[in-house]
Amino acid sequence: MAGVVPALQIGQKLGAGHFGVVYLGNDSIHGEVAVKVLERKAGQDDAEWDLHKASFLSEAQNLSKAKHPNVVQVFHIEELPGGQSIRFCMAYCPGGSLQALYEQGPMNLKSVRKIATEVAIGLGALHTRGLLHRDIKPGNILLDGQGTAQIGDFGLVTDRLIAGYGSVAGYSDHIAYEVWGGAPTSVKTDFWAFGMTLFRLLHGKDWYERSPAPRSVVANGGFVNSLTWLPHIPKAWRSAIRRMLNDDPEARYQSDQQLLNALSNLPIPAWTVTVSPAKVVWEMLDGTRKKIVEWTTHSARSHSWSAWSEPVRGSGRKRTLGGSGGTIGKVEVLRQLNGFFDP
Repeated sequence: MAGVVPALQIGQKLGAGHFGVVYLGNDSIHGEVAVKVLERKAGQDDAEWDLHKASFLSEAQNLSKAKHPNVVQVFHIEELPGGQSIRFCMAYCPGGSLQALYEQGPMNLKSVRKIATEVAIGLGALHTRGLLHRDIKPGNILLDGQGTAQIGDFGLVTDRLIAGYGSVAGYSDHIAYEVWGGAPTSVKTDFWAFGMTLFRLLHGKDWYERSPAPRSVVANGGFVNSLTWLPHIPKAWRSAIRRMLNDDPEARYQSDQQLLNALSNLPIPAWTVTVSPAKVVWEMLDGTRKKIVEWTTHSARSHSWSAWSEPVRGSGRKRTLGGSGGTIGKVEVLRQLNGFFDP
């Protein structure tokens, strides 16, 4: 295991999660770093803590050796005096995690494809080394100073933790179908979590939380058929994500290269999307004009939509592109909007 850096200084708290607290730090070798401290939880008996601690420390060599541009570099790991906590010193990613972007709303397709490609390359690097991540989610994908996506917190979740703490360990919405049934994690379960992550980034927090939490339905099977998509998301994206979320691991992508090949062919129409409780608005620049689509929810059973284009600057007339022509039901509005965006 890499040695302790004596000059490490701990600064402000950056965030906290189920597995620890993250601080900004500084050391004499790497400069600004992120420091994650995992502490023994109240009520955890000695045997449970020793097993928990061993699960993390056993990954130390792999964590520190997994050097890749799309994986957050772990510099050193140590058990602190007293044996009640473990400290990970890692590269600091000033762009933060994708959790904040997910909470702001749907990301555009171009940004998601770029991030997805970088994450898939990082996953490939881990899988080639015989490592699994087990906890792919927006909060564990970080952006460095150049905006490059890097995978963080790999190796911190073990099968034992998932089996024992399925409701809280990692991010239970991202636990694959077969794991809920007691099967071990694998490359294919990382692909499942990756598919769930892409769905979340494409839709944003408001839209995602309108449906039942996956953790309450995935174990029943057929989860992918329950997804409600924002209408602008092309069929190719839906097919790729559905494949990642297939109940059968053998029906998912079979390798990181297959996954990368699929991502490289995904279309990226330049819609920007805003989701609010009563309205979804899409906008796209098309030369000197802007296309706008609005879907309004009047009540649970009453919806309408309209689409038009207008000049970006100066005078010019508004051109109608489509619409519901009055109020209709949700199923019909989704059918019509799907046809408008992807005829």
